[in-house]
Amino acid sequence: MSAAADLSVCANCGKEGSGVNNICNKCKQVKYCNAACKKKHRNKHKKECEEHVRLAAESAAKLHDEKLFKQPPPKEDCPICFILLPTLNSGSKYYVCCGKTICSGCCHAPVYDDRGNVAGVKKCSFCRTLLPTTDTEMIKRYKKRMNAGDPIAVYNLGNYYRDGLYGLSQDHTKAFELWHRAAELGHAMAYSNIGYAYSNGQGVEVDQKKAIQYYELAAMGGNEVARHNLGNSETRAGNSDRALRHYMIATRSGHSISLNNIKQMYTYGFVTKEDYTKALQSYQEYLGEIKSAQRDKAATARETYRYH
Repeated sequence: MSAAADLSVCANCGKEGSGVNNICNKCKQVKYCNAACKKKHRNKHKKECEEHVRLAAESAAKLHDEKLFKQPPPKEDCPICFILLPTLNSGSKYYVCCGKTICSGCCHAPVYDDRGNVAGVKKCSFCRTLLPTTDTEMIKRYKKRMNAGDPIAVYNLGNYYRDGLYGLSQDHTKAFELWHRAAELGHAMAYSNIGYAYSNGQGVEVDQKKAIQYYELAAMGGNEVARHNLGNSETRAGNSDRALRHYMIATRSGHSISLNNIKQMYTYGFVTKEDYTKALQSYQEYLGEIKSAQRDKAATARETYRYH
């Protein structure tokens, strides 16, 4: 074993022992007995050091991409009909009373009382609790769910503070705090919101590097909007191959705009017909997984509630 390959030996003078503890700050692959030896060996080590750094960076980038471009698991099923929840927000509703997210078909189905009659008041489709009728009551329920560690409640409260809704004062600092908490609890969309804020200077200074970092965290957590935004970023950078990979994952998760972007890329010759066909098939598979007669019926006669 050479002195340069043995971290117990000074790469310059060959001294051995515990005194050899001055490591190369860049490659971390060699040690020296003191700063003088490190300086003396610098020119000789420079080429090897740069190669170590390059290989380490390539390895880290490869591992990062493996995680980044992994197809995330599908979203949860509706707890009532047990069919995959749609990606679009309009396809489901979160109920703050019980913390359940219900598909649009089950949301708009009749809710019966204990005698089998259709309830005359608005109730939760899952737990049959009366829906809140005032801003104060709704926020009180949200804070109760937040204290119970419900990531969706924490995330939604962050949105309400951002926009100053339902009697809450607009507070971007509070919104960021809640989004970070929601993300730590597993809500990927919270990371996406943070990324969007950095990308557009919403309550913070514009920082595209941070925006990409948070979009990546959201995408790896299964958020198709952040995944689409990453595709857009790669498109602007001229990286068609990476953009396509992001759009394909978002399309499989039901993001129709990503499918349209792939279509445009095909039109302009940036992707193949095979790529576009695969994207179409992937999107059709998603539609098949979320389809139900009850949801189709709800889509044609959707009822909108302010309080949820």
